[in-house]
Amino acid sequence: YGGMGLDFSYNIAVAEELGNIRCAGIPMAVGVQAGMATPALTRFGSHELKKQFLIPTIAGDFVACLGISEAGAGSDVANIKTTAVRKGDDYVINGGKMWITSGSQADWMCLLANTSEGPPHRNKSLICLPMDLPGIHVAKKIDKLGMRSSDTAQIFFEDVRVPSKNLIGEEGKGFTYQMLQFQEERLWGVATALTSLDTIIQETIEYSRQRKVFGQPVLHNQTVHFRLAELATEVELLRSLLRRAVALYVEGNDVTKFASMAKLKAGRLAREVTDSCLQFWGGMGFTSEVLVSRFYRDLRLVSIGGGTDETMLSIICKYMEILPSK
Repeated sequence: YGGMGLDFSYNIAVAEELGNIRCAGIPMAVGVQAGMATPALTRFGSHELKKQFLIPTIAGDFVACLGISEAGAGSDVANIKTTAVRKGDDYVINGGKMWITSGSQADWMCLLANTSEGPPHRNKSLICLPMDLPGIHVAKKIDKLGMRSSDTAQIFFEDVRVPSKNLIGEEGKGFTYQMLQFQEERLWGVATALTSLDTIIQETIEYSRQRKVFGQPVLHNQTVHFRLAELATEVELLRSLLRRAVALYVEGNDVTKFASMAKLKAGRLAREVTDSCLQFWGGMGFTSEVLVSRFYRDLRLVSIGGGTDETMLSIICKYMEILPSK
């Protein structure tokens, strides 16, 4: 379908390289195309759907977006309210989605909607939704703290009719398919953040070597260079966890626990690294003229998007079997 036929480890290699871009919004936009809106279509979609949506997305002719989160259901995916009711040969969609990356320019959406009244983990389906259909309203482009180059939209659906053949895989399997997509999304996010954290630490070393306080470079203060060494060590440990998770995933294993651990650590480490390094920049760190202040804002999303820290902890606890059974 236009891809290179390589395994998932190459996606992660690309993600790490994209982390060199001095702006986290661009790697995230590419990630939506490569590892967030398309894995379920690639794995479970019909040949016709792949021809219609996957080929032009891989070629870059289509912009894709992922329609999961809602105003009342961010990380709580099971609680989404958007419905897709079967009428004849169509689904009729009503509801809305919130915080949709690339939503204001997308050609199609990988939409998660309730297609029946059954249990919340078995009543959802994924649907390829063209974004030019009547009844789709892009309400606004959301003004954000960080990732400001990335358009994030609020979208409403009012009696939107889409052919039932646009269903990805089986009806009622959407929640399961989306949980699989989340693994690739979370690992991609970790990979891009890693390279950014390396860059921030290195630039802080260079700046604190030049910046003098009380007659000596800031870097010569033991508190500063010990802290930077500690942060660099934490980044390397996260990189090892990522590589282990990716290797297991390529072999066909369930890496939900390791992907969740990596996502949790990446979000917390991003906050720790950017906050510590910004402090060493002093007043310059509080300006918009330096990279550390941009990443301080941009990388804050890692602990929120694609599942919050708290959601990752819950998943880890489940796999460790340390939560009380319901």
